[in-house]
Amino acid sequence: QVQVVESGGGLVQPGGSLRLSCAVSGDIFKFYVMGWYRQAPGKQRELVATITEGVGTKYADSVKGRFTCSTDNAQNMVYLQMNSLKYEDTAVYYCYAESLMKYSGDRVQSWGKGTLVTVST
Repeated sequence: QVQVVESGGGLVQPGGSLRLSCAVSGDIFKFYVMGWYRQAPGKQRELVATITEGVGTKYADSVKGRFTCSTDNAQNMVYLQMNSLKYEDTAVYYCYAESLMKYSGDRVQSWGKGTLVTVST
């Protein structure tokens, strides 16, 4: 079983910054992918940024140059630094992890419950 818990959402003004954190726990041997997705009201969930083992980091075009995704593998944490926030960044942000489980050898996809980011004056 993998637990994924996000934190750091809130209300921020346009042009401001916010940092999201995500803690992933469980009997995990290693991660294949860690990252963030988001879902705005009335829209489908979309990729924001992911870090794939051996491949690198992928960003949505809409956040390139403004958002930075990083991991602390020793602590099983993934972060999303969001700068120059825009109204259209308002969404529920979900942490995602794809893990190789230590004992079962299963490859598991896991999601957090989400954290709301609201960009508004």
